[in-house]
Amino acid sequence: MNFRAKLSAAWQRHDSLLCVGLDPDLKRFPAHLKGRPDAVLAFCKGIVDATADLACAFKPQIAYFAAARAEDQLQDLIAYIHEKHPSVPVVLDAKRGDIGATAQQYAREAFERYNADALTVNPYMGFDSVEPYLAFSDRGLIVLCRTSNPGGSDLQNLTVEGGRKLYQHVAELVAGKWNVHGQNALVVGATFPQELADVRAIVGDLPLLVPGIGAQGGDVEATVKAGRSAAGTGLMISSSRAILYAGSGEDFADAARQVALATRDEVNLYRA
Repeated sequence: MNFRAKLSAAWQRHDSLLCVGLDPDLKRFPAHLKGRPDAVLAFCKGIVDATADLACAFKPQIAYFAAARAEDQLQDLIAYIHEKHPSVPVVLDAKRGDIGATAQQYAREAFERYNADALTVNPYMGFDSVEPYLAFSDRGLIVLCRTSNPGGSDLQNLTVEGGRKLYQHVAELVAGKWNVHGQNALVVGATFPQELADVRAIVGDLPLLVPGIGAQGGDVEATVKAGRSAAGTGLMISSSRAILYAGSGEDFADAARQVALATRDEVNLYRA
């Protein structure tokens, strides 16, 4: 099953547009996990098992694992998700942005070493920074478009040929000319609901990964109404810290589940 099919099935099976971000920060771990050599894996497994039936995707952020010297634990975590929760796709959040042979190695890292279902990439170097990943036609390629950070406006809101904004041009390329195998998706932040609506109008039912709710303050109702597809799906609404660190004791996974459940249900209020 390719990424698009797996994601569509998860939307339906779990009645969810919630993407659970996995950003393991050692400083915020419960006391009983601190000092364990497998602390990152143990923490993330706890979150995964507690939220898998509520999620349409998991999104591990590679920098957190690399900074903790836990790349092997990331590899083991993704293998664990595929084994125990095979219906939930894994998006590796790495925002790779190189070209040529280097991009080919990044593709092998994401899809062969880590066996991720999808990868986030940066399009700043044009189609050359996207093309090497297209060889893995069953995997998803999620391209930065209108990001949730305020500084994104420095570039993404620039006016380009034809009077369009740069982010609108990126959306059109990713949904059209660059979507060679129908595997593409876009990153569009929840903090800019009007821009999210603009992108949805451009790309039709292309999946959108939407960070920015929870700790970043994006409004759930505005996000869902602006970004949902005609079928009431089309979104992977990502929440990380608000779920991961909802609790700080040995019951951290139970606390995470309660926040994930509340978030999933809040999103579902506005899907129709």
